[in-house]
Amino acid sequence: MTAIGRATGDIAELSARMRTFIDEEVIPAESALATEDSAALDGLRARARELGLWALGHPVEVGGGGVPFLDFVYLNEIIGRSEFGQLAVGSVSMQDTLMLYKHGTEEQRRRWIPPIVAGDTLPSVGMTEPEVAGSDPTLVATRAELVDDTWIINGHKWFTTGVAQAGYCTVFARTEPDSAPRHSAISAIIVPTDTPGFEIVRSIPTMGHDPSDHYEVRLTDVRVPAGNLLGERGRGFAVAQDRLGAGRIFHCMRWLGQAQRAYELMCERANTRYAHGSLLAEKGEIHRYIAESAAEIHAARLMTLDAARAMDAGEDFRVRVGLIKFWGARMLHNVIDRAIQVHGALGLTADTPLERMYRQARYARIYDGPDEVHRMSTARRLLRSPEAAPWR
Repeated sequence: MTAIGRATGDIAELSARMRTFIDEEVIPAESALATEDSAALDGLRARARELGLWALGHPVEVGGGGVPFLDFVYLNEIIGRSEFGQLAVGSVSMQDTLMLYKHGTEEQRRRWIPPIVAGDTLPSVGMTEPEVAGSDPTLVATRAELVDDTWIINGHKWFTTGVAQAGYCTVFARTEPDSAPRHSAISAIIVPTDTPGFEIVRSIPTMGHDPSDHYEVRLTDVRVPAGNLLGERGRGFAVAQDRLGAGRIFHCMRWLGQAQRAYELMCERANTRYAHGSLLAEKGEIHRYIAESAAEIHAARLMTLDAARAMDAGEDFRVRVGLIKFWGARMLHNVIDRAIQVHGALGLTADTPLERMYRQARYARIYDGPDEVHRMSTARRLLRSPEAAPWR
């Protein structure tokens, strides 16, 4: 009998191959990758292509592996075992590729999708702004005015991830009058990063990362053709939600891999560390850590699989995504925190990956929507329609 949530068939074989690559080649290279060693990353990318592991979740039509979203959960939880996994196997551009594939014109697809799928360049997104609450994208203050056949864009963005290495940035800007409905006032516009007036101000120092891959950007009279509009005018909010919906599940997949790795390190430490007359594995409090971590990971995994299934089936998956986003972020933090506690002082050092994983886990409760917003919006949907609960 096949266990619930167990990959079968071709995905099982791909998963096994991916696990070997991540554990035996990517994880041992993490110390070099953390110093932005481009040679190490290039070598891993070439190896991923050689093993048939490159861009597996991207559509076949654009040169990807065409793995369905649900099946990709099994792969991405393995990729997520290393924070560098998605860079090594090309899945880092999956969200933006899907966004361009769905909303882009033929010209936009032709120009931008091949180089990002190939890994020759990266995409980036300019949504968050320092002057307004990032948790409410309808407050975007950056403005774009269409003059003749040219968009003129002025604004201020930050946490524009990866933009220094990106070929373009999808900028979300207010294009409609202030009287327009707030969900129909913003548009998505593709801006090549070498456009005059597009200024990368700085890399923003974040928890333990200086420099980081999050950037502050100013746009001053940035001019791009009218044809750079992505999707319909005034429908940028819908474009963003399409990207973020899939992206949130995508994050939750990777968090599973991080949590599983922390769990394994915790078990290994408990089974080998002797203190106060016995192994840590023989102590009741450690039993609680292990059992609660296993339960939380398993619950998050099944919720993630269910959300991906609903997305693949074309169902309304908003409640499922809202639930798994805040539950998965909390689970990730809890498991890594317990693993650090079991390692004691060693867990606070860079001699294990746990302290870096812990800092990365703290981001999870904020990016792509803070926990509080997901709880609030999901609860509102459930109160309006109790039958939308995922078990109904």
